[in-house]
Amino acid sequence: MTALRKTKIIATLGPATGSPEKIRELILAGAHIFRLNMSHAPHDWACEMVAAIRAAATELQTNVATLVDLQGPSIRTGDVDGKIPLTKGDTVEFRNAGLTPASPVSITTNYDKLHEDVSVDDVMLVDNGEIHFRIKQIEEGRLTCEVLTDGLMGSRRHINLPGIRVNLPPLTEKDMLDIRLAAELDVDFIAISFVRDAEHISCLREQLQQRDCNARIIAKIEDQEALKHLAGIILESDAVMVARGDLGIEVHIEELPIVQRTIVKECARLGRKVIVATHMLESMIESPVPTRAEVTDVANAVYEQADAVMVSGETSVGHYPVKCIEILDRIAKRMEREPGAGFSAAIELDNEKQFTVKSAVVLANSLENSKLVIFTARGVLANYAAHQRPLKADIFAFCPDDRVVRALLMNRGVTPFQMEFADHPEDSIRNALEFLKERNLIETGDSVVILSDVLNRDFDTEAILLRKA
Repeated sequence: MTALRKTKIIATLGPATGSPEKIRELILAGAHIFRLNMSHAPHDWACEMVAAIRAAATELQTNVATLVDLQGPSIRTGDVDGKIPLTKGDTVEFRNAGLTPASPVSITTNYDKLHEDVSVDDVMLVDNGEIHFRIKQIEEGRLTCEVLTDGLMGSRRHINLPGIRVNLPPLTEKDMLDIRLAAELDVDFIAISFVRDAEHISCLREQLQQRDCNARIIAKIEDQEALKHLAGIILESDAVMVARGDLGIEVHIEELPIVQRTIVKECARLGRKVIVATHMLESMIESPVPTRAEVTDVANAVYEQADAVMVSGETSVGHYPVKCIEILDRIAKRMEREPGAGFSAAIELDNEKQFTVKSAVVLANSLENSKLVIFTARGVLANYAAHQRPLKADIFAFCPDDRVVRALLMNRGVTPFQMEFADHPEDSIRNALEFLKERNLIETGDSVVILSDVLNRDFDTEAILLRKA
């Protein structure tokens, strides 16, 4: 019988993987979802990639989802000539683009109200936190800063302000253009960057509704402000990403593992999907073999029962993108044989459907070689089943809507299929079980726990059936 991996893999496309051949190889290696990073993706390229992804999925007779990752309202430095060498103790000016330089080393920023959000003695981190500055003087549109660490300052470097709430809008003009494109392409997920509270999620959802876009929203947790409003953000979102790049700059480095576990546990408690991302196998950008620390890091995310792990540069610009996915697959399959952290035991259930699903999961957990088969129209029951993390049983979800099927690809342990329901519920059940047998996903004699809120006639909706395959 085919062994399924429960943890889903998100692969970022880029120059190293922007061809139909590479996309096909990544799917065969185990990628379920492809990410387009709109910080670097021109619209014509994004259109080409979505078409290639769907063509490959059709060819391979499988389901693959698409994720558009918005750039968000990041604060960045402007262009400089080459790279400016900076030494501890140097003075550097950061100014609005329209102002004349007032210091020998003067760098522009893209945020004209930066001087309003910071205070004297605040520390700014630039270029992935590699260069530190202390603010010594604030004027209208200007900051005079002291260099705290040596480094080379390049163009368009990201600025982090740990612990400081900035008054940037939740979505930029570029984001709005990218949202329109995502709606036109009918992508499955949209990730919002630098989200700071639940209202930012509501703002994006309103934009999607105006465009009749059904994409699920992923909230990227990237700064301390988001951590302050974590529960509200989780509840307003469809999924949450532990974006450890900026998050690792915003919090003390020794706190990052605690923060990651806190986010994963809170998502488990509130019943939302969670993704662990950034620097998963970073060394594989250049090396065919990951470090032992990276292997342990991936294994830890799988042990914590994250719904998905995501790679960025490893597959977008790395030398070994397919091998990277293969290694993620191997680590995940091995770790899934262990019991796991069990954070879902603390899940809060607050409606009748969730309690019905809990009964089905408890039944599946009590039976040897059991499977959960769910018939769903909008994916709700399959989501609930995934959030409760069955101990061993795979979850097979059948749905007539291909968009719902692709959305279910993010759920840990769920294998979704598109299927039109028959007029009689017994025919739908028989067709689904035969379908799974043909694909070697269940065997004759397996215990099958069947759950549905859409089948009708003699089938009592939201009831549980137990069958032998």
